Amino acid sequence: MIDKIINLPPVSEMMRESGLEPKKQYGQNFLFDLNLTSKIAKSVPDIKNTIVVEIGPGPGGLTRAILMAGAKHVIAIEKDKTTGNILSKIVEASDGKLDVIFGDALKINLNDLDKEGYAVCSNLPYNVGTELLIGWLHKIADGANIKSLTLMFQKEVAMRIVAKEKDSQYGRLSVLSNLIADTKILFDVPNTAFVPRPKVQSAVVQIIPNKNKIDKIKDITKLEKLTAKLFGQRRKMIRGIIKTDWEKFGLSGTERAEELNPELFLKISSIIDRNLL
Repeated sequence: MIDKIINLPPVSEMMRESGLEPKKQYGQNFLFDLNLTSKIAKSVPDIKNTIVVEIGPGPGGLTRAILMAGAKHVIAIEKDKTTGNILSKIVEASDGKLDVIFGDALKINLNDLDKEGYAVCSNLPYNVGTELLIGWLHKIADGANIKSLTLMFQKEVAMRIVAKEKDSQYGRLSVLSNLIADTKILFDVPNTAFVPRPKVQSAVVQIIPNKNKIDKIKDITKLEKLTAKLFGQRRKMIRGIIKTDWEKFGLSGTERAEELNPELFLKISSIIDRNLL
């Protein structure tokens, strides 16, 4: 199988032959650098024993790298059907290890993979990356068997995911991600690596669900509503956003959201009246 993948024409050549162009409405920025795609794929923990889900494969540059890294099986979800001609050639070369599903990743149900578990590895479309991440965090908190997330984001978003309280990037994504998982930035990716070249830099983030953390979360929806409400007016004191007895949380109410650590958000969300959110 690996020889068949290696012998495929370069991604750029296949795009030219198919007349495929990156589409702005899908947030497409294609990654052709073989060293980078290989580095991303090899970052997936225990990839040889893991089903890998890829969102937005485009012409399949990262898809090839995931297959060559030895993934047990790959499921690629693509909204842009014009990539079908290229992806079908990779499917043929994969010896049954690649399935392509054409549809909206925000709407496709992957619950049937929970029995065995799966990892996600993607160069995420810029326009839906954050929404997809929040959806995966919800699924993990509700018991989905997602083993790891190895994801490319805009550098600004990556910084928000790993930020700690009082950091300027600290916010809703920081709290939700770090109450559910262990997070880290693996490496930066320059904008020169993409076609077309975006204005911003990117980074690859790894998010590993942590069962000890997940077990402490009783209501992920309530927690998310709390973070959205407080960070939605992050410059205001929390007592000016939610009228409650903040002393029962060990707070004066003069604090701002960026001063509260993730564990405190969890404590507040478990006690506070849902109607206040």
